[in-house]
Amino acid sequence: MIFIIKVITNKEDRAIEMVADRAEKKNLNVFSVSRPHGLRGYILLEAEDRESAEEAVFNLPYIKGIIGKTISYEEIKNMVEPSMTTISIKEGDIVEMIGATFKGEKAKVLRVDKQKEEVVVSLLGAAVSFPVTVKIDNVKVIRREDEEENE
Repeated sequence: MIFIIKVITNKEDRAIEMVADRAEKKNLNVFSVSRPHGLRGYILLEAEDRESAEEAVFNLPYIKGIIGKTISYEEIKNMVEPSMTTISIKEGDIVEMIGATFKGEKAKVLRVDKQKEEVVVSLLGAAVSFPVTVKIDNVKVIRREDEEENE
Protein backbone atom coordinates (compact mmCIF):
# COMPACT_ATOMS: atom_id res chain seq x y z
CA MET A 1 0.00 0.00 0.00
CA ILE A 2 1.28 3.47 -0.82
CA PHE A 3 0.43 6.35 1.50
CA ILE A 4 0.82 10.09 0.92
CA ILE A 5 2.38 11.80 3.93
CA LYS A 6 1.87 15.57 4.34
CA VAL A 7 5.05 17.24 5.60
CA ILE A 8 6.29 20.78 6.13
CA THR A 9 7.39 22.22 2.77
CA ASN A 10 11.18 22.16 2.22
CA LYS A 11 11.62 19.61 5.06
CA GLU A 12 10.83 16.58 2.89
CA ASP A 13 14.37 15.17 2.92
CA ARG A 14 14.69 15.47 6.70
CA ALA A 15 11.26 13.85 7.17
CA ILE A 16 12.30 10.94 4.92
CA GLU A 17 15.45 10.39 7.00
CA MET A 18 13.47 10.34 10.26
CA VAL A 19 10.76 8.00 8.94
CA ALA A 20 13.39 5.63 7.50
CA ASP A 21 15.33 5.63 10.80
CA ARG A 22 12.22 4.84 12.82
CA ALA A 23 11.09 2.11 10.42
CA GLU A 24 14.53 0.50 10.61
CA LYS A 25 14.90 0.75 14.42
CA LYS A 26 11.39 -0.57 15.15
CA ASN A 27 11.62 -3.16 12.33
CA LEU A 28 8.34 -1.94 10.82
CA ASN A 29 6.81 -3.30 7.62
CA VAL A 30 7.80 -0.19 5.64
CA PHE A 31 9.28 -0.93 2.23
CA SER A 32 10.17 2.50 0.89
CA VAL A 33 10.00 6.21 1.63
CA SER A 34 10.49 8.60 -1.27
CA ARG A 35 10.11 12.17 -2.38
CA PRO A 36 8.30 12.48 -5.70
CA HIS A 37 9.95 14.84 -8.17
CA GLY A 38 8.20 18.20 -8.40
CA LEU A 39 5.83 17.62 -5.49
CA ARG A 40 6.55 19.84 -2.50
CA GLY A 41 5.12 19.27 0.96
CA TYR A 42 4.52 15.54 0.48
CA ILE A 43 6.44 12.28 0.67
CA LEU A 44 5.38 8.78 -0.35
CA LEU A 45 5.53 5.85 2.04
CA GLU A 46 5.06 2.25 0.96
CA ALA A 47 4.05 -0.03 3.82
CA GLU A 48 2.33 -3.37 4.33
CA ASP A 49 -0.65 -1.83 6.15
CA ARG A 50 -1.97 1.44 7.57
CA GLU A 51 -0.84 0.58 11.13
CA SER A 52 2.80 0.26 10.00
CA ALA A 53 2.57 3.55 8.11
CA GLU A 54 1.01 5.35 11.09
CA GLU A 55 3.60 3.99 13.51
CA ALA A 56 6.42 5.06 11.16
CA VAL A 57 5.28 8.71 11.10
CA PHE A 58 3.52 9.12 14.47
CA ASN A 59 4.69 12.21 16.43
CA LEU A 60 7.71 12.93 14.23
CA PRO A 61 8.76 16.54 13.65
CA TYR A 62 7.90 18.01 10.20
CA ILE A 63 5.15 15.38 9.66
CA LYS A 64 1.63 16.80 9.47
CA GLY A 65 -0.18 13.51 8.88
CA ILE A 66 -1.27 10.81 6.47
CA ILE A 67 -3.66 11.72 3.66
CA GLY A 68 -6.81 9.59 3.97
CA LYS A 69 -6.81 7.17 1.07
CA THR A 70 -4.06 4.94 -0.27
CA ILE A 71 -2.96 5.31 -3.87
CA SER A 72 -1.91 2.84 -6.53
CA TYR A 73 1.46 2.76 -8.21
CA GLU A 74 -0.15 3.71 -11.53
CA GLU A 75 -1.28 7.04 -10.02
CA ILE A 76 2.26 8.05 -9.06
CA LYS A 77 4.21 6.26 -11.79
CA ASN A 78 4.98 9.48 -13.67
CA MET A 79 6.39 11.09 -10.49
CA VAL A 80 8.72 8.29 -9.41
CA GLU A 81 9.96 6.81 -12.69
CA PRO A 82 12.51 8.81 -14.63
CA SER A 83 10.97 9.83 -17.91
CA MET A 84 13.04 10.14 -21.02
CA THR A 85 11.45 13.23 -22.40
CA THR A 86 12.76 14.13 -25.79
CA ILE A 87 14.81 17.24 -25.33
CA SER A 88 14.86 19.00 -28.65
CA ILE A 89 17.14 21.89 -27.66
CA LYS A 90 20.56 21.71 -29.29
CA GLU A 91 23.80 23.62 -28.89
CA GLY A 92 23.75 26.77 -31.00
CA ASP A 93 19.97 27.26 -30.82
CA ILE A 94 18.64 30.73 -30.09
CA VAL A 95 16.19 30.61 -27.19
CA GLU A 96 13.96 33.03 -25.37
CA MET A 97 14.00 32.94 -21.57
CA ILE A 98 10.52 32.26 -20.18
CA GLY A 99 11.67 31.83 -16.56
CA ALA A 100 11.49 34.54 -13.92
CA THR A 101 14.95 36.17 -13.76
CA PHE A 102 15.77 36.80 -17.42
CA LYS A 103 12.22 36.66 -18.80
CA GLY A 104 12.02 37.90 -22.39
CA GLU A 105 15.80 37.87 -22.93
CA LYS A 106 17.23 36.04 -25.92
CA ALA A 107 20.20 33.73 -25.53
CA LYS A 108 22.35 31.24 -27.44
CA VAL A 109 22.61 27.68 -26.12
CA LEU A 110 26.20 26.75 -25.30
CA ARG A 111 25.65 23.35 -23.68
CA VAL A 112 22.76 20.97 -22.93
CA ASP A 113 22.79 18.66 -19.87
CA LYS A 114 19.98 16.16 -20.45
CA GLN A 115 20.46 14.33 -17.13
CA LYS A 116 20.05 17.49 -15.04
CA GLU A 117 17.55 18.95 -17.54
CA GLU A 118 19.56 22.16 -17.69
CA VAL A 119 21.02 24.31 -20.44
CA VAL A 120 23.96 26.69 -20.31
CA VAL A 121 23.23 29.80 -22.33
CA SER A 122 24.93 33.06 -23.19
CA LEU A 123 22.66 36.10 -23.12
CA LEU A 124 22.67 37.91 -26.45
CA GLY A 125 21.70 41.33 -25.07
CA ALA A 126 24.39 41.40 -22.37
CA ALA A 127 27.32 43.80 -22.71
CA VAL A 128 29.64 41.10 -21.36
CA SER A 129 29.01 37.52 -22.47
CA PHE A 130 28.92 35.04 -19.61
CA PRO A 131 27.38 31.58 -19.27
CA VAL A 132 24.12 31.19 -17.34
CA THR A 133 22.73 27.79 -16.31
CA VAL A 134 18.93 27.48 -16.35
CA LYS A 135 16.39 24.66 -16.29
CA ILE A 136 15.26 23.48 -19.73
CA ASP A 137 11.64 24.36 -18.98
CA ASN A 138 12.70 28.01 -18.51
CA VAL A 139 13.66 28.43 -22.17
CA LYS A 140 11.79 28.28 -25.47
CA VAL A 141 13.54 27.67 -28.79
CA ILE A 142 12.85 30.51 -31.21
CA ARG A 143 15.44 29.81 -33.91
CA ARG A 144 17.58 26.84 -34.91
CA GLU A 145 21.19 27.30 -36.01
CA ASP A 146 20.69 24.94 -39.00
CA GLU A 147 17.70 27.02 -40.19
CA GLU A 148 19.98 30.04 -40.53
CA GLU A 149 22.26 28.12 -42.91
CA ASN A 150 19.30 27.34 -45.22
CA GLU A 151 18.26 30.98 -45.61
